[in-house]
Amino acid sequence: MVNVIVILEIDPARVDEFLEVITLNAAESVKEPGCLRFEVNRQFEKPNLFALSESYVDEEAMNLHYQTPHFAKWKEAAATGFVLNRWSVKGPVL
Repeated sequence: MVNVIVILEIDPARVDEFLEVITLNAAESVKEPGCLRFEVNRQFEKPNLFALSESYVDEEAMNLHYQTPHFAKWKEAAATGFVLNRWSVKGPVL
C-alpha cells in the first residue's frame, strides 16, 4: 500500500473555491479501482489549513490517479494560485 499525505495552506479568501475542486477530486478519486481512501481534513484552529490523506493499492495505482480528468481539473485550478504553501510525503506504508 502507498500513502500520500499533503498539507495545504490555502488563501483564506479562496477557501470556498479550493473546497469545490478538492471535494470533487476526492469524490472521483475513491471511484478509481486502485484508490482505497481519499480524505480531506480541515484544521480546527486555522480553517485555511488542510490535510489530504490518500491510500492506493500500489505505486502504479497512485500514478494512474495523476492521469485522471478529475486530477487534471484539480491541477488546473490549483495553478491559479489559491495554494499558498504545500508539503507532501508519498511512499509505501512501513
